[in-house]
Amino acid sequence: MSTAVREAELTGRIEPAGRWRSIARRPEFTLAVIALVGFVALAIATGGNLLSAGTLGAFFRFLAVPIVIGLSQMVVLAIGQMNLSVGALTGFCAMVAAWVMVEAGLPAPLAVLVALAVGLIAGMVNGALVVFTRINGFIVTLATMTIIEGLRYGVNGPDTFQGYSPGLREFGRASVLGLPVVFLVALAVAGLVAFFFARTVTGRQLLASGGSPFSARLSGISNDRSIVIAHALSGLLAGVAAVITVASSGSVNSSIGDDLLLPSFAAPIIGGVALTGGAVSVAGTCLAAFLVRLVDVLQAQFDINRRWIDLIVGAVVLGAVLLGTVRQKLLRRSS
Repeated sequence: MSTAVREAELTGRIEPAGRWRSIARRPEFTLAVIALVGFVALAIATGGNLLSAGTLGAFFRFLAVPIVIGLSQMVVLAIGQMNLSVGALTGFCAMVAAWVMVEAGLPAPLAVLVALAVGLIAGMVNGALVVFTRINGFIVTLATMTIIEGLRYGVNGPDTFQGYSPGLREFGRASVLGLPVVFLVALAVAGLVAFFFARTVTGRQLLASGGSPFSARLSGISNDRSIVIAHALSGLLAGVAAVITVASSGSVNSSIGDDLLLPSFAAPIIGGVALTGGAVSVAGTCLAAFLVRLVDVLQAQFDINRRWIDLIVGAVVLGAVLLGTVRQKLLRRSS
């Protein structure tokens, strides 16, 4: 071992060149480069239309929900489980919020709190069912997804809620320095989720339970508690996505959330989150949501059949899963 390396280890200092090499090797760096190249290429392909104020604002406004819904799935993947009900729950919370304003005549702030509470409670129910039945979260949330879809339709049938709080709709259209407020809210939520996993005891316990439940139990961590917290947080984030949807869309109906299941998996999986649990990447999830949004814009700009877009996104997700599996096998062999 060289004297320089030994000195760096002893002092805890890393040379700038080594720091840059470490950053360049991170998956988030690769995703950022791909996102930048893709954005520039799409801007050129659209003749600069993507860079117009209106198009750019719409791009980031409709990026807010994919970011939050990706984070909602990511917190459950952190413990090695899945939540198939995030899309249906987002739609149900949106319908409940609109019902509170239109039918019950209550103010928008109360409707927002009700939507968040419904998401949180539904998530806690998901977690409690997983703990008490000992059935995998995939199966439990598949069942609750069907139940929530029925409840979502039962709020107002096939009819659409519209004409609710002008203040909330104005909030959904507002911008700060050219960036939609709802997008800034999504970034703030991402920052809170990153802080939760990086700096709080509960967040680290969730990662420990996902990485090795046996070791976590030996360390005094309750894996059952981690499961309930992860599903509750996932439900709460679905409630946040519902509020953003209600604010930015101006009207909601029972079809809200039907197209969110695949993006909820695409963002964290492409972003580098392990399906086996124990690791999360908030930045990777946000960047992957950005890439999926680019694909959506590409489809809209060039009138590409939606089925081809779903096929491409699905293939990329499958490829990311396979690459992650191969990488884990190589790491086990090397260790």
